Amino acid sequence: MLKGIAPAGMLAVAMAVIVVGAPVAPAAAQQAAQRVNCPDCPPSGELSPEPQVFHTQEQTFRVVPMKGLNRPWSLAFLPNGDMLITEHDGQLRVVRDGVLDPEPLAGIPEVFTPRRKGLMDIALHPRFEDNQFVYFTYHRASPRHRLAATTVLARGKYEEGRGALVEVRDLFVADADYMGAAQTSRIIFAPDGKLFMVVGQPARYEVGSSDFAQDPSNHAGKMLRLNDDGSVPDDNPFVDTPGHRPEIYALGIRNANGLAWHPETGELWETENGPQGGDEVNIIRAGANYGWPVVSYGRAYSGELTGTHSGPQQTARQAEGIEDPVFFWSPSISPAGMIFYTGEQFPNWKGDLIVGALRGAEIQRLIFNDRGLLVRQQSLLRELRQRIREVKQGPDGLIYLLTDEWDGALLRLEPVDTEPAP
Repeated sequence: MLKGIAPAGMLAVAMAVIVVGAPVAPAAAQQAAQRVNCPDCPPSGELSPEPQVFHTQEQTFRVVPMKGLNRPWSLAFLPNGDMLITEHDGQLRVVRDGVLDPEPLAGIPEVFTPRRKGLMDIALHPRFEDNQFVYFTYHRASPRHRLAATTVLARGKYEEGRGALVEVRDLFVADADYMGAAQTSRIIFAPDGKLFMVVGQPARYEVGSSDFAQDPSNHAGKMLRLNDDGSVPDDNPFVDTPGHRPEIYALGIRNANGLAWHPETGELWETENGPQGGDEVNIIRAGANYGWPVVSYGRAYSGELTGTHSGPQQTARQAEGIEDPVFFWSPSISPAGMIFYTGEQFPNWKGDLIVGALRGAEIQRLIFNDRGLLVRQQSLLRELRQRIREVKQGPDGLIYLLTDEWDGALLRLEPVDTEPAP
């Protein structure tokens, strides 16, 4: 039985204990671990091409790297076990039997890549075996400014024999022109076949407005809900509300980097980067407002509690009509991709939330008790000093990670049949 989840807000006050797994060999990795014994150390380690073994109280596991990627962003598993991996510079790569194909797939449209923009998330249609549809998000140049871009949802048909996506077309173009460094986007299909797409608003440098996340006439800083052809579902919460874009499902979102469905409650969970501090885990609800840039548990990059460009508008952390996060981090770890682990390979992790971290250069395991309260945080893999962009559970029940590095890698976590650390 998977562990339950507390109501929103309860986890933020739960006490947590951090346990860092220690690697066994090689010695160089142990020496590197000694140099990163601080929460603010930037990731800068060179990843060993050799597998490394880690011991924790509940689980001993091996990390097996596959190098050769360039800033990988997201991955999707094909029915035959192959993987599709997006690279932020606009390449779509294929991994077959654990080997990276040297040739990228053809068919990806021109991607706008200045200032950390690029190709982002990828997902297969729920009926992929019937239609071969692959969905992805990317940044497209905007005519409104030479550095501005907007977020696009596109779809293509995967043809393995040709090594390409064909019949590629844009399904949805967000009205969210943006000049900042990283307007991220995630996509995920719901059990009913609807597609959720988040369009971020990390810092307030948008073209034409500073508060788009609270502006219902704009897509920036919003969770969107679409049909699989990019059209608007009739039951979206703002379909009949004047002045609101009908695609909007929720608003007040800063920079979402992870989406996952809770396997028992069916709720959509989201990880969100705050400014300086105030990273959040949220449960997404129809019509809800998540507060940015009105309130935040973080502060401006200048260190001030509020800030014109990067901080919240007021010092209060809560406000009427604003959803509280389920959990927040301060200082920031820059949470990214996440999963609720449901496999059999790591039985002691079943039901736990596994979150990748960019600034934290780790994965975090959030552990809940049977009453749904967060009882412990476990920090893993910080010794590798790699920015973890993506976390996925494979069809084999193993856990796969992507490192957000120029010399990026796919990491496979597999259990080791030995006694865990005492």
